[in-house]
Amino acid sequence: MRKWVIGAILVGLVVLGGVGQEPQQGGILRIASIGEPPTLDLMVVTSDLASSIGQHIFETLFTFDKNYAPIPLLVDTYERSEDGTEVVFHLRQGVLFHNGKELTSEDVVASLERWKNYGVRAPIFFKNVTGLAAVDRYTFRIVFSEPFGPMESLLAFNNGGPCILPKEVAETAGPEPISPDQYIGTGPYKFAEWVPGRYIRLVKFEDYQPVTAEPSGYGGRRTAYVDELRFIPVPEAGTRVAGIQADDYDYAMDIPADLYDAMVADPNINTFLLTPPIFPLLFMNTKEGIMTNQKLRQAILAALDMDPILQAAYGPLSEANGSIYPKGTAWYTEAGVEAYDQANVARAQELAREAGYNGEPIRFMASTSYITHYNMALVITDQLKQAGFNIDLQIYDWATLVARRADPGLWDMFLTHHGPVPDPSLLTPLSPTYPGWWDTPEKNALVDAFNRATDFGERYTIWEQIQALWYEYVPVIKLGDAFTLDISSTQVKGLDDPHHPALLWPYFWNVWLGS
Repeated sequence: MRKWVIGAILVGLVVLGGVGQEPQQGGILRIASIGEPPTLDLMVVTSDLASSIGQHIFETLFTFDKNYAPIPLLVDTYERSEDGTEVVFHLRQGVLFHNGKELTSEDVVASLERWKNYGVRAPIFFKNVTGLAAVDRYTFRIVFSEPFGPMESLLAFNNGGPCILPKEVAETAGPEPISPDQYIGTGPYKFAEWVPGRYIRLVKFEDYQPVTAEPSGYGGRRTAYVDELRFIPVPEAGTRVAGIQADDYDYAMDIPADLYDAMVADPNINTFLLTPPIFPLLFMNTKEGIMTNQKLRQAILAALDMDPILQAAYGPLSEANGSIYPKGTAWYTEAGVEAYDQANVARAQELAREAGYNGEPIRFMASTSYITHYNMALVITDQLKQAGFNIDLQIYDWATLVARRADPGLWDMFLTHHGPVPDPSLLTPLSPTYPGWWDTPEKNALVDAFNRATDFGERYTIWEQIQALWYEYVPVIKLGDAFTLDISSTQVKGLDDPHHPALLWPYFWNVWLGS
């Protein structure tokens, strides 16, 4: 079963209806989400749920096609200087913000400046930026001290990335998330209402100016067919499933893997798997507290038996894989993976003794908002307790966990998951500002060299060194690969289009409701 599922996923299996039907306008698309995001200010948060919702409101200069290659979105064309250090960007003209104002280079510069000051992923980008300025109404320039390989990918990634805001919003925004009245973007849907505990409501932006190219993944032409997107927090997975069956919802996120067979067999439900796989991660607090001890982090890694952890959450839709990137992707490597999946209690206890560990509590945060996180946390806690670690498991809703993890004095480990971002420079563990705070000279030097390189072969060699260091330093423990199951009613159309594959964050432009 596992081999069949994994193989199907890798070729982009989607089981949906609506092939060949003419799109229909109108209606309300009701999306049952796992909970509520902490904010929709995508610059300052790396919440997947925030990105899933916020991508309909806010747009970036670039985005990703169906193969996760970066392509222009708000940018029309751009040129690099011969030495690769200066890039001139030309914006698409006539693009409007939701307040009716036309997008200009001044908005872009102000947004990038705000991202530089407060954005989660911005330090990677701006470390080598020496100049940023508007040239004319629709043109701006970025100057680098040296060539920067992942430029397009970083400008495309909205998760903690540079979403474009009106100048007047960007210039007054500080490190705290902007308020809902400032959720003003250029996307096909605009923010309408957030009723806590009930829904986040987005409505069609009638004056949206799409790219003219054919749709491809997140890129190309975006058409808002439904009048309204309503994201409804439904924390309990069984309730999300029952809601689809009862026609209370049209689409439901993050369905447990043990329901996969039943969902596929139900003729009234369309099922699909988000690709590529996500990977659950156990972050260590390397900034403050007990887990600043490298030997202790290595001891935790040595104790873990990955298969039971993955099976508890994802069943057959999982695979024990120590490479940060999954098999079949360009960045897959086995560098350092001998330290993965040791399940070696004796070795863990030896390392703990070398670390001077004396049974102090290890504060481990996990969330019930993702039932997969909760199930994994229970198994991890049991394994670590059996190895002699004193684990203080603390369970929170996702918004609370995200708020707490920003304070290094409140936790020692937390559980989350990460999507397979198109470029390793986008991985949150590589950012010294992301909770966990991996900020060592050796890592920073490798990341700098990786980002300077523009040749793939050279970048791959450096990436192998980074992954090997990852396993030595243990700032984060990758648990494996996992495939997310979403479902919809058969009334939801357009999700079977080969140009609209089921990607990491489900997107609902080019989607309509039909019979």
